[in-house]
Amino acid sequence: MSTPMRWGTRIAPVVAWVVPRLYRNRQKSEAATPTAPPPLPVEHWTAISDGLHNLTTDLAWWRGSYYLVHSSSPWHMASTDSRIIVWSSPDARAWTKIAELRMPGADIRDPKLAVIGDRLFLYVLRNDQLVAEPSATAFTFTDDGVRWAPLSPCGPDGWLFWRPKQRGDRWFVPAYWKDHGRSILLSSTDGASWEEVSRIHDGDRNDETDLEFLPDGTAVVTARLEISDSMFGDDGACTLIATAPPPYTTWTAERCATNRLDGPCLFAYGDTVFAVGRRHRRVRGGRFNRRAGFLGRKRTALYAVDPARRELVHLVDLPSAGDTGYPGVVLHGDSLTICYYTNDPTTDPSWFVGMFLPSEVHIARLSMAKLAQLAHARVGAATIEVTA
Repeated sequence: MSTPMRWGTRIAPVVAWVVPRLYRNRQKSEAATPTAPPPLPVEHWTAISDGLHNLTTDLAWWRGSYYLVHSSSPWHMASTDSRIIVWSSPDARAWTKIAELRMPGADIRDPKLAVIGDRLFLYVLRNDQLVAEPSATAFTFTDDGVRWAPLSPCGPDGWLFWRPKQRGDRWFVPAYWKDHGRSILLSSTDGASWEEVSRIHDGDRNDETDLEFLPDGTAVVTARLEISDSMFGDDGACTLIATAPPPYTTWTAERCATNRLDGPCLFAYGDTVFAVGRRHRRVRGGRFNRRAGFLGRKRTALYAVDPARRELVHLVDLPSAGDTGYPGVVLHGDSLTICYYTNDPTTDPSWFVGMFLPSEVHIARLSMAKLAQLAHARVGAATIEVTA
């Protein structure tokens, strides 16, 4: 275990107790006290609340049950006490813990689930620094939901997987470089061995990159572009929106200034790609509170992705505040179920303060048809086709 990691693990309880009491902002959040009626009804409940800092979630539907995964830690920063917890539920309300995974001497986070063949795969990122800067991808799988294979290294060295998606008889996953600034597309036939297909983007401190496919086979990705590594953010921080036709070797990309979409989760409904992720609210300006800075306020939000105009169209915020986001989704029939993590949504701490507060895993559920109708109204009938 590195010295910074050891120091961070020991000091975490002290910082977590002191910082919120010095700086916590008890202002009611937009999600808790909205100034206008929400644009569509969202059912919402707490799934996991145990006083720890639960974060980076994902969700899958496999063999008639929901599978929820998240990391759990004393705080947002790296900790050797971190672990990945997997839960199952028939209805996404009552959860049963089925697995707990650790990496001895390291921090573990950013879990992603994928149903590949008849197995449920789980991909995770290893981190060895106090400030989360993952360095490698590992994976495991289960045949029965209970017994999991040992974690094994995955993919080309130094590339950090996001969420695998299937197209035809192959699976594809976007990955970003451990030192930021590059993203690539990989493919596999078995979920264990991966090969590079193409380079998606270079530069702009490119990292978290997610993928979805349109019915015609077009690949759509969004990528978090940090631009700089300043903890106060950067007003140029934005989202890359890129597309590629099969065989996904040539990408067309532009920057979208609407938001820097952190922890993106993309999913398709008919001819529309939607995204869920962290939205950065700008409370005040100045060099110490630029876009996506750690002093700003955050929400978990739903967007429609408009590849034609390379835009993210904001649809609705979910009840969330502070350190929040990194969702997963399951679209089952007309029901869209979303998991994500958040500090107490009835308060509005800055992102920095939220990193030291307890955070919960929440579930939101809404009608996919109504969400598509809202997207249709906000983006336009010429761009989005609504399916029943």
